[in-house]
Amino acid sequence: MVSSGAEIIALSLKQLGVKHVFGLVGIPVVEIAEALIAHGIQFVAFRNEQSAAYAASIYGYIKGRPGVLLVVGGPGVVHALPGVENSRSNRFPLLVLAGSAETSHRGMGAFQQLDQISLVKAAGVKFAEQPDDIDSIGRILEQAYRTAFYGQAGATYVDFPANIIQAVPDSSFVFKGISEPKAAPRSQGDPDQIKETVELLKNAKFPLLIVGKGVAYAKAEETVRQLQSKTKLAFIPTPMGKGVISDHSPENLSAARSLALKEADVVLILGARLNWILHYGGSGKFNKDAKFIQVDNVGEDIRGEGLGVLGDLELVSQQLITALDSWTSPAIPESIVSKRATNESRALATETAVSDVLKYQTVYKAIRDTLAEVVPKSKRVVYVCEGANTMDISRTSFPLVEARTRLDAGTNATMGIGMGYAIAAKVAEPESLVIGIEGDSAFGFSAMEIETAVRTNLPMVIFVINNSGIYHGTEPSKDESALPPTALGREIPYHQLAQSLGAWGAESRTLESVIENTKKAIELNKVCVINVIIELGKARKIDFGWMASTKKQ
Repeated sequence: MVSSGAEIIALSLKQLGVKHVFGLVGIPVVEIAEALIAHGIQFVAFRNEQSAAYAASIYGYIKGRPGVLLVVGGPGVVHALPGVENSRSNRFPLLVLAGSAETSHRGMGAFQQLDQISLVKAAGVKFAEQPDDIDSIGRILEQAYRTAFYGQAGATYVDFPANIIQAVPDSSFVFKGISEPKAAPRSQGDPDQIKETVELLKNAKFPLLIVGKGVAYAKAEETVRQLQSKTKLAFIPTPMGKGVISDHSPENLSAARSLALKEADVVLILGARLNWILHYGGSGKFNKDAKFIQVDNVGEDIRGEGLGVLGDLELVSQQLITALDSWTSPAIPESIVSKRATNESRALATETAVSDVLKYQTVYKAIRDTLAEVVPKSKRVVYVCEGANTMDISRTSFPLVEARTRLDAGTNATMGIGMGYAIAAKVAEPESLVIGIEGDSAFGFSAMEIETAVRTNLPMVIFVINNSGIYHGTEPSKDESALPPTALGREIPYHQLAQSLGAWGAESRTLESVIENTKKAIELNKVCVINVIIELGKARKIDFGWMASTKKQ
């Protein structure tokens, strides 16, 4: 016999297949968390709801089923809204559970009272409901969980008043139970649109494939790799689309991205939107005469211009493999091949340049080479990258060969995701090595979650790339009474903060030290923070590297 509404919630989540819940407890949801633990569901207790919400949202991306977040009402829900928006904008499945005031106290100024249903609906959740009694708990949770990942993935919300959480079933109550939802329904693309896609590709002089994170979320990487390998299509991944196809593929044109976009006359886009990341499909970056083919499982994400193919990314890719038969793409234009070689040579020169101070590229090469030396090739490595220059430069510095191994700021360029994402990645994939590449400013959003990782025994290695500022630091001679808004404290010892929270911490000011500390961190197999002091950088107009001028090819 169940003892309370809290236990019904826990049992329902267990029957839905939930194994982990992220959150931060207080009155009255602490009783839910205790029931979760009692029934074998791991509750990962964070220091801040925002980080917990980001963790739950990326967990949904990694696993393909909703991440679950538990927070208190009122301010707890407000603090969780960034995760709701992160889920909405990135198409990550997320189920938010929150406590609320007793129903009999509504409108009386109750403890943490807030119209949470209206708030989350305004934030764009797909479903929001509050059980009227304990009998409806299971049904509502099943609908919320299923809705989060059926169709367009996104956030859903269930509100639990204190009297529902604490309700004691009478002797006649029978917990009916619920069933775990089946896999989301999938559909093939329209045969006529597949035929048109094939004709466009076969008639193209230089077709280009763009691979988005939607492919990774759909776990369609094997089929998309087969499509690319068979056709030899030149391709470019979006930042979180990296690894769907190996970055080492000879058809990868990331190093000549701008020129490839300018030259392509047909662009096949799988699981990505024509938003700012792809320059809206505009002629400023793309060939003005380019024909676009967008393939997505969400109709709303397909733009009106060009050809849109609505369907499951794996099934549509399989249709294209069959329909294209033995066709292979024309050779990559020599101008692009040459540009790629030139840019790769420049990148290598930058990585190996001798300097009195550490720079992003030299540090990343040291980390990359050391990991290649000490980490078994069979080990899956997941990179969590956050910051401005830190994140942008890391995109080209760490080649990937597996899907879902780069987690970054995503569609909204969100800072603050770092530690939440790292914790979720380790919870979702305990056998993976999680590497955090954090700008010092970005690290500040979630640094206290180092304690969460330590307490929960989640080994990971976090590199804080410390230039003492946002985008760039400030020279010591600068008048401290009029510091620019980008200035941070100079060379803050983040490694000492980590030590105070129970992690292993070390500082690196030389490449030798970066290498030594990286090896030590891997050997320790615990939460490690390496504070890498790099050059301040030059003050210049602030920009985001991905949106750099078309003049830079």
